[in-house]
Amino acid sequence: MIPAGQMWDRRFSEHEWPSEPDPLLVELAASLPPGRGLDLGSGPGRNSLWLAAKGWNMTLLDASGVALVQAGQRAEKAGVRIETVQADVVGWQPAGAIYDLVVVANLHPGTDALALVLSAAAGALVADGHLFVVGHDLVNLGRHGPPDPERLLSVDRLSRALPATVSVEKLELRTRRSGPSAEPDEDDADVAVLAWASKRAG
Repeated sequence: MIPAGQMWDRRFSEHEWPSEPDPLLVELAASLPPGRGLDLGSGPGRNSLWLAAKGWNMTLLDASGVALVQAGQRAEKAGVRIETVQADVVGWQPAGAIYDLVVVANLHPGTDALALVLSAAAGALVADGHLFVVGHDLVNLGRHGPPDPERLLSVDRLSRALPATVSVEKLELRTRRSGPSAEPDEDDADVAVLAWASKRAG
């Protein structure tokens, strides 16, 4: 099996990745006061760069060195500072609870692995910090997201993967498009499973 980092290096080298942030993240995080943020499986940083421009101190973690180089180039062009960490998200563990926001966007490792990732993500949050999770729903099979149905999400799958250490504020299906300024085109829309949660104090 090809290591995740090598596979994603090839994909990020071959294709231009979106630069606009996830519109659901924009909707939910726009009103948060800036703090320390962590983007797990960041890719070239579409979400982190938007947050950094809003004043967030962002750390991007991804298995792909190519993606992180691209993120650094985009950050330099945008005039924002970011920190990058190359590591496989699955199996990564936080050094402590230091982040006010953790983003897990379009990460589809399968239900069991996702539960491990979300547990680590929650462990990285300060008390009352926020966890944003979004990914492709099963209904998108063959249109958007992974071609393997076992890796796609549903409300039930995400509900079971979320750790008990977070208090879920939203867990629902939402329609989204490629970015906040994209033209409304139903053919290009996908159904996303969205979770917005805060870490329980104590």
